[in-house]
Amino acid sequence: MNLFIDTNVFLSFYHLSSDDLEELKKLSLLLKQAQITLYLPGQIINEFYRNRDNKIADALKHLIEHKFSPQFPQFCKGYEEYPVLRDLQKQYESKHKLLVNKITEDVKSRSLKADKTLEDLFQVGKQLEVTQDIIELARFRYDVGNPPGKNNSLGDAINWETLLKCIPKSQDLYFISDDKDYYSSLNANDFNTYLRDEWSELKDSSLHFYKRLSQFFKDHFPEINLASEQEKDILILDLNRSGSFTSTHAIIAKLSQYTNFTSDQLNDIALAFVTNRQISRIILDDDVKEFFSNVIRGNEERIRPDYVDIDELNSLKRKIDLDSQASQV
Repeated sequence: MNLFIDTNVFLSFYHLSSDDLEELKKLSLLLKQAQITLYLPGQIINEFYRNRDNKIADALKHLIEHKFSPQFPQFCKGYEEYPVLRDLQKQYESKHKLLVNKITEDVKSRSLKADKTLEDLFQVGKQLEVTQDIIELARFRYDVGNPPGKNNSLGDAINWETLLKCIPKSQDLYFISDDKDYYSSLNANDFNTYLRDEWSELKDSSLHFYKRLSQFFKDHFPEINLASEQEKDILILDLNRSGSFTSTHAIIAKLSQYTNFTSDQLNDIALAFVTNRQISRIILDDDVKEFFSNVIRGNEERIRPDYVDIDELNSLKRKIDLDSQASQV
C-alpha cells in the first residue's frame, strides 16, 4: 500500500490537531511490518524542518497565553473557600510556568515526543530525491497554471512531480493532505479533479484522498491495536526469534520499558525463555534476570501449562534463586 503524507499533516502533530501521536506510532509499526510504503519526497522533509519552529512557536504562544486569573470581589475574602481558591490559583500558575519552561527546553533540544516519533518515521519511510529535472517540470507546471501551487511557491508542484516520477505504475496511491491546493472546488472532501484525472491517465491507477491520518486508519486498519500494544507484540515475537546475546539484550531493554502485559503476551514471553536456548544461557545476566523476575514472578497462575513447559520455567526460577542466594553470602 503506497502512502503519501503532506507536510501540513506532519506539522499538525505539533499544533491543536484532532490526531494524536498514537496515529504516527501506528504508522511507524505498519511501515516496519512492510504493510505500507511511505513515500517521502525530499521537498517534504525540507518543508517540515523549515516550518517546525514556526508551528511550535504558534502552539507555545497559545499555551503561554492560557492563564488562569479569576478576579474575586472583595466580599469573597470573608469566606473560608477564598484562601483555598487563591492557593489553587497560585499552584496552577506555578505548574503552568514549570510546564512552559520544560517544553521550551525540549523544543530547543528537539526532544519533544513528536520530534522522536517523526524522526523515527522519516528513517523507515522511502525518501525520494528531488532532481533538477523534477524542479524544471514543477516550474513549467506552475508557469502554465496547472495545479497544485500557490503564492509563487513550487513546493506542492515539486512534490506532485516527484510522486508522478517515483510511484510505480499501476499501483494506487493513498494521499493525505489538508492543503486546499489539493481540494476539489466542488467539494472540499474530494481530491482536485484535474490532478485525479492526471494521475489516472499517467499512472493507470487510482488515487485515494484523505485529510486526516485517523480517517485513513479507520477505513483501512480499523482492527489495529494501540501502537504500544502492537509494538510489544512485535518485540515479544523478536524475543522468541532472537539468535544472539546482543539482540536479546537490546529487545529486553525495550520490553523493560513496559509494566503491563496481556495474558497472551505473558505466555509468549515465558515461552521465549523456555524454548530459546540462547536466552536461557544468559538468564543470570542482570538485565535478563531482572526482566524475567519482574514479568514472571507473581504471574505464575496466568501461565498456561498446555503452552509453556512449567518444569522448564521452574528450573529457570530456581537457577535465579540460587544465584541470588549466592550473591548474598
